[in-house]
Amino acid sequence: MGVARSLEVWKMGVVNYLDALKLQEKLTSDRKMHKITDTLLSLQHPPTYTLGKRRTDHNLLIPESELKSMGAELHYTQRGGDITFHGPHQEILYPIVSLRDIGLGARKYVENLELTMIELASLYSVKACAGQKGETGVWIDERKIGAIGVKISSGITSHGLAFNTNPDLNYFRHIVPCGIADKDVTSLQKEAEHVLPPEEVIRDQLVACFVRIFGYPDVIWKDSASMSSCSLEN
Repeated sequence: MGVARSLEVWKMGVVNYLDALKLQEKLTSDRKMHKITDTLLSLQHPPTYTLGKRRTDHNLLIPESELKSMGAELHYTQRGGDITFHGPHQEILYPIVSLRDIGLGARKYVENLELTMIELASLYSVKACAGQKGETGVWIDERKIGAIGVKISSGITSHGLAFNTNPDLNYFRHIVPCGIADKDVTSLQKEAEHVLPPEEVIRDQLVACFVRIFGYPDVIWKDSASMSSCSLEN
């Protein structure tokens, strides 16, 4: 294990996908130059479909014009993974961390992201597990509850994970989620046997799971009110 580092957590609320992408690019550059410590963005997106660098457009099942009529956007990214959906009531974590400093390789990093979501589900007595070979993300039997798509550049991570707390699952009907045609998508609300607490509670629990699994001893929290000096426009 490498040198223990602090983690700065940005609680950002709902952020447009392209704004979040621009911010990740800036933070990744700053992290490479040691201007900032490891940083975790906790946020949600408006309805957005994203494709990974493999450009698997065939897994989008309706014309892009129909997406616009639904109020959804489509964006192409440089992350790994296939097509996925981001939207309200889905918790997203984008870690901008140095794998060298925390002593992890790419495979172990992805496994830790999976464990983060598995541990969160377990807090609600929902038994989730990592996918079979070729099936990224986190699953409950044949139903996917969490997606992973990462980019690693010069040992610095970006993009990350998306956990379905209670999104509108109808949005997933318009794609082949993650390129796996014969599997379903689910949510914590659908799988849990009791009423969930407010999303803010679940959001903080997901961050807490990440912090524990990645072993950060020091966490600095920033919410939207305290981020005026490091806003998306900078």
